[in-house]
Amino acid sequence: MASPSIPDTYTSDPLGSDFEQRSLPQPPDYEGAVRAVLVRYRVQPATTRAVLYVHGFNDYFFQREMAEQYAAHGFRFYALDLRKYGRALLPHQRPNNVRNLSEYFEDVDAALAVMRAEGAQTQVLSGHSTGGLIVALYANARTDSGLAALVLNSPFLDLNQPPLKLLAVPWLTRLGAVWPNLPVPSGLPDTYGLSLHRAYRGQWDYDLGWKPNRVFSVNAGWLRAIRKGHQQVRRGLQIVMPVLVLHSDRTAWGRTWSDDFRRSDIVLNVAHIRELAPRLGPNVTVTPVAGGLHDLFLSVPEVRAMAYQTVFEWLEQVLPGGPAGSPAQPTTR
Repeated sequence: MASPSIPDTYTSDPLGSDFEQRSLPQPPDYEGAVRAVLVRYRVQPATTRAVLYVHGFNDYFFQREMAEQYAAHGFRFYALDLRKYGRALLPHQRPNNVRNLSEYFEDVDAALAVMRAEGAQTQVLSGHSTGGLIVALYANARTDSGLAALVLNSPFLDLNQPPLKLLAVPWLTRLGAVWPNLPVPSGLPDTYGLSLHRAYRGQWDYDLGWKPNRVFSVNAGWLRAIRKGHQQVRRGLQIVMPVLVLHSDRTAWGRTWSDDFRRSDIVLNVAHIRELAPRLGPNVTVTPVAGGLHDLFLSVPEVRAMAYQTVFEWLEQVLPGGPAGSPAQPTTR
């Protein structure tokens, strides 16, 4: 089914005057009406290069600094709130409810189409955690997308659960085909959220209604979709464009607070990322970032600086047409 026509009007965004958003309506699904929401940073360099950022699970786009960094290095910046997340969540929908990760491909298609219409000829796709898994599967499936590069920030390539809990996963995955709405435990404590939000132990301000510390509930249909994606990665993808995979240098775990949580990944096992990232395609660069959180770009300032430096140096090497950081005069749309 063809996507509905996309309104070409941007409206104000909760992030403030430097950001604006537009709705991307999609065909209805098993819950009814569906949309994604594209966010645009209004300070745009005079360039045909652009990046689209896709958030992770229990998440949405709120990272102003990321937009500023990409613009400062010669990229137009866009971010996508996927269907049933953040700005795109509709009253009749369950947050993050999905039955196949390919459902998100239409959202990415629509966002990239808007960017092309606005002059983005060299497109970079970036994803964090579950968003990293989604965009990797997207790049593998959309071989004619014309994407120039893929940047993955701690991609969710496997489950990080204790062995006893993993024993139940195949059973729950099979149930997801028959009873997709069956509730299943996420297994994620609230410690990660506590490490991020400035109201607790972090330094960031974001909407706790869209990114709660105690994560949104999940169901067997979601688990089945995730595991099918993991199986594709484990079998091996053939992503043709260059891929950069960043991850923390260490994993920590615990349901009670530890200061170790400030400088490690407490969501995913970084050993899984190291093992599986080379299976994404023939041109994959895997780089650990010392002291990084699960979302590397929410780490302490010196770690974020190193992560951004790694991204932009790599993009300078792999993208056609000269350095990514070439001087460009910013304009405000």
